[in-house]
Amino acid sequence: MPMYKNLIDALDAQGIEYRFLPKTESKKHVWVRDFMPIQIYKDKFLRYKYHPDYLCDFEDYIPDYLAIDKELNIKCKQTELILDGGNVVKCGEKVIMTDKIFKENFRHDKRSLVNKLENLMQDEIVFIPWDEYEMFGHADGMVRYIKDNKVLINNYFDLDPGFYLRLKDALIGHFEIEDLRYSTPRCSNSSWAYLNFLQTKTCIFVPGLGIKEDQLAVQQIQAAYPNHKIVQIDGCQNLVLDGGALNCVSWNILTC
Repeated sequence: MPMYKNLIDALDAQGIEYRFLPKTESKKHVWVRDFMPIQIYKDKFLRYKYHPDYLCDFEDYIPDYLAIDKELNIKCKQTELILDGGNVVKCGEKVIMTDKIFKENFRHDKRSLVNKLENLMQDEIVFIPWDEYEMFGHADGMVRYIKDNKVLINNYFDLDPGFYLRLKDALIGHFEIEDLRYSTPRCSNSSWAYLNFLQTKTCIFVPGLGIKEDQLAVQQIQAAYPNHKIVQIDGCQNLVLDGGALNCVSWNILTC
């Protein structure tokens, strides 16, 4: 896969250390962000139940994640709640999640579920509306943290102005908002994928889709993250067609 080689070459070129997760050799297990533990603090992780509704009857897409945790010697706090790592965007002392979490855990009273989630995450949770055109209900293709209580949201202004207003309404009382926009006619429906980038301490790796918005995405993300080097990874088209991008196929943690 060209994307794979391009990403590995880029990580090497930037001197960024990486490893390959064990027990994920199957192409069905590439979406590691979704099933790997959530890091709460440096040495504290949360292991949740990964059994989303979109994988009903497709359980072979769910790896033996407990065995992965064990092999990596990750000590996790356990919860029976159904979560996806892709629906958890940590923003300083807050966490953003879509409200699809209530559908997945419908057996729990909403108020008690919120209390339980905030106790587990040790942060306030800000719920944003689920973009139901995206069946997974993940927040990491919708909004990303910049710094200092500021977030970057995707280009719903171009694609769905009504949903754009709903998303802003959910965030405005908690964050300063910047948003991606593209001045191109007939903005590509794949442009959501740019925000699903892989962020490290010094670099941000942005999906390259081979479309007219590529350069505009890099320019805007560089402006939002001036202290990071922005590197575009070409060849991500097939990955995006399968419903994810670079944040989805990676799992990075704070080590210091």
